[in-house]
Amino acid sequence: MTSITGWLLLLFIPTVVWSVPIDRNGGEPKQEVQEENMDTGLYYDRYLREVIDVLETDPHFREKLQTANTEDIKNGRLSKELDLVGHHVRTRLDELKRQEVSRLRMLLRAKLDSTNTQSLQMDHASLLKQFEHLDPHNQNTFEAKDLELLISTATKDLENYDVERHEEFKRYEMLKEHERREYLKGLDQEKREKEEKRIQELKEKHRKHPKVNAPGSVAQLREVWEETDGLDPQEFNPKTFFKLHDTNEDGVLDEQELEALFTKELEKVYDPKNEEDDMMEMEEERLRMREHVMKNVDINKDRLVSLEEFLRSTEKKEFNNPKEWETLDAKPLYTEEELQRFEAELRDREEELKRKAETLRQEQELLRERGKALEAQKREYQQAVLEMSQRQKEQQAAGNGQAPAGPNGELQFHPQTQKPEEVKVPVEGQNNLPAEPPQNLPSHT
Repeated sequence: MTSITGWLLLLFIPTVVWSVPIDRNGGEPKQEVQEENMDTGLYYDRYLREVIDVLETDPHFREKLQTANTEDIKNGRLSKELDLVGHHVRTRLDELKRQEVSRLRMLLRAKLDSTNTQSLQMDHASLLKQFEHLDPHNQNTFEAKDLELLISTATKDLENYDVERHEEFKRYEMLKEHERREYLKGLDQEKREKEEKRIQELKEKHRKHPKVNAPGSVAQLREVWEETDGLDPQEFNPKTFFKLHDTNEDGVLDEQELEALFTKELEKVYDPKNEEDDMMEMEEERLRMREHVMKNVDINKDRLVSLEEFLRSTEKKEFNNPKEWETLDAKPLYTEEELQRFEAELRDREEELKRKAETLRQEQELLRERGKALEAQKREYQQAVLEMSQRQKEQQAAGNGQAPAGPNGELQFHPQTQKPEEVKVPVEGQNNLPAEPPQNLPSHT
């Protein structure tokens, strides 16, 4: 994640920076490596970045940013400079705001539709008040107030980001434990004991990792200096170390640059090839290390480590004699009571999903029955139309003196009934033989 108020200080530094690899032989850098900033996690991240990209194209505004400090940005003083930017910049900002308002309206409409509410006729300005990063009363132009709201809201939201990440990880761990217990319930006693033993062995194997140096201590930095930078540990120099790891050369170590320093320590504990090592836990450990360094080094709490702050931290007693670093497996993240509450929430959610599924099943069955009824009506209608068409053809055929047609248009012929021939009954005593035809008599001359 990008830094918080420090990220806002560097708000208009291009979102794509160039990291120059170190040449151990003292030669000139040969290649530039492109590094893109990570998503801030804000639901308006794209809008925020697009506003930054547009504003940094204005030379006047960019010059003001170079001399601005944290207070200038947070108290809105910098926002007043918006009135002096070029017309094309303001036009583009207006367009971005209208697009964002349109996007938020679509989100609200979808939300209202999903809850079957009847509040669709509410004023858009009232609905848009739910979003604090823009002025809802002016939906067409980007003004100084919009920049002020965008910066203040991003600052507040990003400050809560780490807290939310910790809470999310805690729930992740409780879900893992819940699923493990549910799985064991489904096994017989012998298999359950065998599986519990296997799980315990994996936990013990995970705990037997090399010693982890406290992040930000001389031992931890020397290890990076030697193994990552490839330099002589006896020649360790804090100022040189700082410049080597200020990869974008902006004069400060941001949160990403700090987190990159902990990779060697994390590799001692986590290996993606091992079943017992969870990469989600590794990222939580990285976050804890970064917070530890910020707490002890970041004097002005701007979420950035300047060279002066870094050098001052190397003069502290804790730098050379830090407390032993405790990894996540040193103590539980939640209590049994918290796990029980979490499982109760899961059960309630599961019951709610079952109720919704049953409702959907009933609605589906009803739709299926309605579909059957409509299909039967359709067939009846088609049969009635067919019969009506047939009658019309028969009537037309009768009127034209033609033989009636069959269902498929074929002609239908009805055989005519003939009268039976008269049968003569023989009479007794009479010559019943048929009369012979008259013979040709000779003519008389």
